[in-house]
Amino acid sequence: MTSDSTLPKLADASALRDSCGAVHLPDDPGYDVARMPWNVAFDQRPAAVAYPADASEVASVVRAAAAAGLRVAPQGPGHNAGALTGDLDDVVLLRTAGMTGVTVDAGARTARVEAGALWLDAVDATAPYGLATLHGSSPDVGIVGYSLGGGLGWYARELGLQANSVTAVELVTADGSQVRADAGHETELFWALRGGGGNFGVVTALEFRLYPIPTAYAGMLVWDWTLAARVLPRWAEWAVEAPDAVATSFRILQLPPFPEIPEPVRGRQIVVINGAVLADDARAAAILEPLRDLGPELDTFATVPSASLVRLHMDPEGPTPAVSDSSLLAGLPAAGVDAFLAAAGPDSGSSLLMAELRQLGGALSRPQPDAGALPMLDGQFLQFGVTIAATPEQAAQGTLEARNLVTAMSPYATGTKYLNFTETPADARTAYGETAWSRLRAVRSAVDPGDLFVANHPIPPA
Repeated sequence: MTSDSTLPKLADASALRDSCGAVHLPDDPGYDVARMPWNVAFDQRPAAVAYPADASEVASVVRAAAAAGLRVAPQGPGHNAGALTGDLDDVVLLRTAGMTGVTVDAGARTARVEAGALWLDAVDATAPYGLATLHGSSPDVGIVGYSLGGGLGWYARELGLQANSVTAVELVTADGSQVRADAGHETELFWALRGGGGNFGVVTALEFRLYPIPTAYAGMLVWDWTLAARVLPRWAEWAVEAPDAVATSFRILQLPPFPEIPEPVRGRQIVVINGAVLADDARAAAILEPLRDLGPELDTFATVPSASLVRLHMDPEGPTPAVSDSSLLAGLPAAGVDAFLAAAGPDSGSSLLMAELRQLGGALSRPQPDAGALPMLDGQFLQFGVTIAATPEQAAQGTLEARNLVTAMSPYATGTKYLNFTETPADARTAYGETAWSRLRAVRSAVDPGDLFVANHPIPPA
């Protein structure tokens, strides 16, 4: 229910209906569907939901919301909606799902995507040219949110974060202006957008570099989870020394008996190492040899079309209720391996769907000179625990277990956060150094001095 104090604003917000073709107020029949994020474990109840069709309608919504005394929260699919929960009584949720255009310039090796485009849209558009994007592990993650927050994918140890492959950003600022930021225009804003999240306006389109990667040596190695104590120490040591050409993930999975899960692993508890190697077959096989020596029961690594990597991680597609927690780890010594297994391994009692460690380092630990606000990730590993939360009881239990995993690994944590994997409210300051934080706040003050925009991880004006 909406509080009485917001009723005058809601009456004014009816003017939003003239700003774009699809606006839903709380009493409208389509409101509950319109406000639904991808992560349906979270219940967001804004003053209104707007679905603009193009950049012009985005600008109209922003101006109308400001005139009504309301704030604006840009949102694509809503994977990270949990960080936006709370009092949204004075907020217009601006959903960009209707803006999905993708244009590829194969000669320049660049793509331009509209704000609602998903990674699968871009992968399908670029693959015919033998070009690859720096997509993540899920095909239906929105490109804009992923890119503004950093963007960690299968080529990241070789090519860095997706944010730093962004070459231009088109956005609507707080006064309703349509602005283009790139290396030669609005340079401070361009720096802030590449890693600073959705704090500076409503992004309507992105341009970014593509890479000539028609194929990759990719796949997975699978063991029963009773062998986790044998596999994890080997992977943890190997991951630190591996060349930049390889990026992998170690996961403990407790899979449900769903028919869409392949028969060999359906309903089982397993250990999986999956990833990609940017090398020819012989070199890739040599790189993976220390892991293959552990005798996996399933080995699917082979040269495959790069487009297939968008589903390599087998992340769920479509609206899903989930709860999670994460941290960045400085390292994974023997005691850290033991702590991880004690919290999520076979004898832990944990019911987490997935307890994951992603391999960092390589290009992710070397800031590029022309990088944006998030030039690198501080740590050797990203730790992430997640589970399905179809009921309030499952959500409470899953939240507790994901937090317990983070707590168990806290002696090895860097103390910084990667906000793309932080799906609950958090202090955004923890993702940046002091100099970058002060600079981000200054940019926010310059482009949004009235604090119009609501981001899932807010950076306040200076």
